[in-house]
Amino acid sequence: MQESDKPSLEDTLSQLELTIEKIDADHLSVEDSLAAFESGLKLIREAQKQLRDAEQRVIELTEKDGELREEPFSVEDAE
Repeated sequence: MQESDKPSLEDTLSQLELTIEKIDADHLSVEDSLAAFESGLKLIREAQKQLRDAEQRVIELTEKDGELREEPFSVEDAE
């Protein structure tokens, strides 16, 4: 999946909110509730990753010689 194909943080959080509402509706079978719970956990992990990536991006914006400098972040460099 390319970077542009990934859902935005807002989309991920919206999907998570819908999943929580689905679980809270209290009309799902146990199996469906577990599937929704698993989906919710995946969405939480994706949102956390997106937030970590955004945080790293902010950290990489550094000021040098009075100018704001942008340095690209490589996931490979972080691992």
